[in-house]
Amino acid sequence: MIEAQGLTRYYGDTLAVEGVSFSLSEGEIVGLLGHNGAGKSTILKLITGALEPDSGEVRVDGSAMGVADDAVKSKIGYLPENLPLYHDMQVVDYLDYMASMHGLDGQAARDAVVQSMKTTELEQRTFNRIDHLSRGFKQRVGVAQAILHDPKYVILDEPTNGLDPSQTLAMRHLLKRLSKRSAVLVSTHVLQEVNAVCDRVLILRAGQLAVDQPLAALSASNRLMLTSDAALDKVRAAVSSVDWVTQVTEEDDGYALEVIDGARIDDRESIARLVRALVDAGVPVSGLGAVRKDLEALFREVTEAHHAA
Repeated sequence: MIEAQGLTRYYGDTLAVEGVSFSLSEGEIVGLLGHNGAGKSTILKLITGALEPDSGEVRVDGSAMGVADDAVKSKIGYLPENLPLYHDMQVVDYLDYMASMHGLDGQAARDAVVQSMKTTELEQRTFNRIDHLSRGFKQRVGVAQAILHDPKYVILDEPTNGLDPSQTLAMRHLLKRLSKRSAVLVSTHVLQEVNAVCDRVLILRAGQLAVDQPLAALSASNRLMLTSDAALDKVRAAVSSVDWVTQVTEEDDGYALEVIDGARIDDRESIARLVRALVDAGVPVSGLGAVRKDLEALFREVTEAHHAA
């Protein structure tokens, strides 16, 4: 497990990251989301040991991360936003050179290069010069160098940046393949990328961690929206006998019904009993459904809260 604990980093007098804590566990694909300048790249540099925090620490499988700690760093594969490629080299030569930088040589290096090219589907580009590749294939070469040493954790900074839709789709498939062998942390400012591949989302806001939540939890709801032209008092009286509805408030497009945690609002029988209580009390029901918060709504809420402050 990678554990970030209270990470804070300044660039001169500018506070880039403040008090950020989170973890990354085996088998996860975690999306690090935020506007440009929110601190995403700084966080990735801190947890890969490329930067030291001004306060806080990073622990990798219980060992503290230090800038000079190669043993700890070797568990991590890292792709910076600016691709670390030598454009005048062939793909295979570049990867062979990067394997040597990871301390691999001989058959071990050759096996690592073959495996990384297979994982990233670069076999048909083995002898191409890197500067002759499309942006999408250059990104794959960048990922290939990050996984040469079979790291336990793969950290990718904006891996879909600049890709066209077909290249983006190919990168999504690659990330899912990587997650079968490694924990993956991906930074992005594109909501669709997190929705498409991630199990969990971290949202940074002005250098602080505002959200750390499984994506599955976003689909959970403890709120129903009732569309009716009945008066508020009549709706409240009608649902007073429904013990799992705790509160009714009036909104522009109807009435919001708050329900207790764990209430089965997707259960047809439960909803049918609620509708029956409303109709028996003379409340016309034009519509009734669960209100679900998606990632876009959550991101907008977090951002607007910051601007309002």
